[in-house]
Amino acid sequence: MLTPGYTEAEYGGVTVLVGAERGAYPYANSVLVRGTAETLVIDPSLSLVASAPPADLVLVSHAHEDHVAGLGRYDVPVHTHEKDLAALRSRKAMAADYGFPPDVTEQTETTLRDWFHVHDRPDTAGFTDGTVFDLGGRTATVVHLPGHTAGHSGFLIEPDGFLFIADIDLTSFGPFYGDVGSSLPDFEASMRRCREIDARWYGTAHQKGVIEDATEFGRRLDAFVGVVEKRDATLLTYLGKPRTVEEIAKRRLVYRPHVEGPHVRSVERRTAAQHLNRLVGRGLVTEVEEGRFRVT
Repeated sequence: MLTPGYTEAEYGGVTVLVGAERGAYPYANSVLVRGTAETLVIDPSLSLVASAPPADLVLVSHAHEDHVAGLGRYDVPVHTHEKDLAALRSRKAMAADYGFPPDVTEQTETTLRDWFHVHDRPDTAGFTDGTVFDLGGRTATVVHLPGHTAGHSGFLIEPDGFLFIADIDLTSFGPFYGDVGSSLPDFEASMRRCREIDARWYGTAHQKGVIEDATEFGRRLDAFVGVVEKRDATLLTYLGKPRTVEEIAKRRLVYRPHVEGPHVRSVERRTAAQHLNRLVGRGLVTEVEEGRFRVT
């Protein structure tokens, strides 16, 4: 895989290392923060593989390949949330966390190694919500934002007022909660928490880049939340007659029909199950017979 470099964009004392193709997957945006005592890199992406800026410390928002592909360039302390710790310490554990069938999991581990340069980092240390990293004149405070993964976290950089929210990325694709450790209720709670944090800049890991001003951020977050609501509406329409989870997975709530890949069925199945659970809980859908659901 090609690993083109990054461009730099300044937001106060925070530098966003904008990944190739505006950070679209398989690339991502990384963040560089210089304090008077230490320099921090957040989420070293594939675009940092060829040329990574020096740092004394690395923070990882969550254990997905596009956020750690450049990690091998750093022989410095690495930290991630304790709930994603196992996946960062072991490539095998990272591959297993996607929840694919055994043959696909094996293929995934090979892809992590060969395309994304992912290697075991047994030295990775864990953090929790509210942990503060003092860089000297600047701090990075952990904001736990689970849902995408169990440990997915953002970082509030002060005094700049820069909130990095990683894969709450505001893209039209919408929230992704299709892994084994994902949770739709947690993702929704995390989006609500983002609204409560007053920041000047909101940095995302992918194409939407950095949004300035809380009002504009709220508008874009509304659209992002709206994708979840559209998935609910699609499912309610489809459940005009009894359907199984497998049938819903084939209908698809996440990926467009032309998208192919060994991951698609697993993601669609888990996404369908989570939407069914919430709609059943709201009394909008009923299990009419074992494993078959329809609108109430």
